[in-house]
Amino acid sequence: MIRTALAPHLDALIGFRRDIHAHPELSFREFRTTDRIVAVLEEAGLHPRRLEGTGVVCEVGEGPLAVGLRADIDALPLDDLTGTDFVSTTPGVAHACGHDIHLSALVGAGLALHDIHRSRPGGLGGTVRLIFQPAEEVTPGGALTVIQQGVLADVPQVFAIHCDPNVDVGRVGSRIGAITAAGDTVIVRLRGHGGHTSRPHLTEDLVYALGKVATDLPATLHRLIDPRHAISLVWGAIEAGHAANVVPSEGSIMGTLRCLDVDGWNQVAEVLPELVDRITGPYGVEVELTHRRGVPPVVNTEPEVAIIEAAVKEELGEDSVQLTPQSMGGEDFAWYLTHCPGALVRLGTRTPGGVTYDIHQGDFLVDEGALEMGARVFAATALKAVGLR
Repeated sequence: MIRTALAPHLDALIGFRRDIHAHPELSFREFRTTDRIVAVLEEAGLHPRRLEGTGVVCEVGEGPLAVGLRADIDALPLDDLTGTDFVSTTPGVAHACGHDIHLSALVGAGLALHDIHRSRPGGLGGTVRLIFQPAEEVTPGGALTVIQQGVLADVPQVFAIHCDPNVDVGRVGSRIGAITAAGDTVIVRLRGHGGHTSRPHLTEDLVYALGKVATDLPATLHRLIDPRHAISLVWGAIEAGHAANVVPSEGSIMGTLRCLDVDGWNQVAEVLPELVDRITGPYGVEVELTHRRGVPPVVNTEPEVAIIEAAVKEELGEDSVQLTPQSMGGEDFAWYLTHCPGALVRLGTRTPGGVTYDIHQGDFLVDEGALEMGARVFAATALKAVGLR
């Protein structure tokens, strides 16, 4: 049923996805992307509505609201190195995380579901809400702005997909419980009087203190918090000074803090300020800690995992679902699951036997067969939720 309904749209969907890929837009600036989504859905006879700023919500079917399907629509601030005919035309911006696939698959699912609704006696027997969300790539995420606009107020369950270049096209990675990690930003700024490197005892040895933060803070966290929470603090930038013989008056270090579960995430927030003060205390520096809370882990609920896995197996084959490991990456779909049950699964994008790429890299290439698979996964999950599968 889904494959038949989707088939007439596939060529246009591939062209749509390539157009989106060629015109990527950063978080909260997805104006053209929003316009394109609205245009395609309206052309099919649907009635999408724009969210504040960017993003789209659209209902398919009629009757009680049965399910929400979510796709993110923003791109990343890096160069597109894929070398395709539809390479990004915007310097320094690229769809290197697969959001162009996510949103195009959701468009495809919406078109297929709409055709099924119109052609089937009794229609879908329920309403499916399509959610095209802005700004997943920034913390704490565009999901919060969507939720604040009431998009989830009456949604009983919600589902999402995320491209996975470690999984072959035609297969889906799934798991019950946490499938991603919490992700925060940590910035430590130190200040002192500065001075001459020949007399470090007469000033605050700021670079040494910064080095202690760099090495001791991750190590101490590992020893104060249960290791089963898998706390990971990795620094991405450190800056201080401009001359070999000058003790600088200020410096900073910043990085990302990740954790596999909510309990550990909350514990870190409690102990981090005390640890920073304890490490820097002996050096007399002034300390400013910024702990920017990002997103909690995405925690898939068991009944919803059962729904999407059953839908995938019926649609793509009995061996199409595989257990996926928990990722240390963050995903703001987690905020949806603090309001209603749901599940996120990993959509295979690797050509079988082909190259394994990585997301958030400029050369990230997706096998375009994943677009059809994603649309079928979304649509099959919706039909399962409304009771037609």
